[in-house]
Amino acid sequence: MTMSVDEVHDGHAFGPNPSPRIVMMGLRRGGKSSICQVMFHNMQPLDTLYIESTTAPTTSVFSSFIDFAVMELPGQINFTEAMIDAERIFSSCGALIYVIDSQDEYINSLANLHSIILHAVNANPNINIEVFIHKVDGLSEDFRLDAQRDITQRVTDELLDDGLVNVSISFHLTSIFDHSIYEAFSRVVQKLVPQLATLENLLNVLCQHSGIEKAFLFDIGSKIFVATDSSPMDIPTYEICTDFIDITVDMNNLYAADRRPKPVTRSDANANNGTANITNRLESLPQGRPIGSTSRLSNGVILYLQQMVKGLALVCLMRKESMPNIALVEYNIEFFRDALEQLWLIG
Repeated sequence: MTMSVDEVHDGHAFGPNPSPRIVMMGLRRGGKSSICQVMFHNMQPLDTLYIESTTAPTTSVFSSFIDFAVMELPGQINFTEAMIDAERIFSSCGALIYVIDSQDEYINSLANLHSIILHAVNANPNINIEVFIHKVDGLSEDFRLDAQRDITQRVTDELLDDGLVNVSISFHLTSIFDHSIYEAFSRVVQKLVPQLATLENLLNVLCQHSGIEKAFLFDIGSKIFVATDSSPMDIPTYEICTDFIDITVDMNNLYAADRRPKPVTRSDANANNGTANITNRLESLPQGRPIGSTSRLSNGVILYLQQMVKGLALVCLMRKESMPNIALVEYNIEFFRDALEQLWLIG
């Protein structure tokens, strides 16, 4: 099956969009649509089993501290056809995400990926290539590492054979059934945040002067963390923070005046010529009341959440020894909020 030039260069899918822009590609049934639905439309992972294959470009607009659009392209796009304009697709693209089904034979996917990289780098030498080795939930830990090692070796060898030594390419093990997809997408987005270094410095200063062990700056709607401090991060800590966001938002919604808005579905996206606006979970909260929560874990760690600007939330991990100084912590967080607002207005 091939696509017409009108479908690939649809005005809504490739017209003026928030910058930067992320393009998601991969062969059919690789898991692209499932990733978008789980991350940006709050669909349960098991419900993605009933999603039909993508037949036309679709766009999801993401509005937070930075605005960008995630465009999913059908797996049947063939760049060898003269009607497909790679320059138009990749020239203004900040990142290319290529999804590989790790539970399937991926030789064809690697050949397709290599062809796409050649077109993408030729159109935009500064593009970030992000390879999602997806559906690893069905593999053992050894098989996951073996698949990542094999795919990485094959891709890099082919790029070296073509003389492409400066390509920015990263590999991520992902699954929609755990938090790995959120962490991987966070890493992709962070590379597109021009203020990332400043945000990290602000978080480092906050942690240093407030007795905070770890701090994240999350987007509440998608649970992507825009920035974190420079201290080491482990997956369990990230999972605890994302679960804490879900609990806090759900508890606030129990007392909301209005019902939670209906999530955007794929049929809604198709009805709008392939473009869907991300439904922000904050729209379901009472206006003028920022969310916040504090919780003590069984191991003595204190979780502290405070809503910031533009749908962001600061999530901190502190020891119980810091609680007597909570007034100082909140005082410093107010200064952090002011700095964040100024940074957002400047940006």
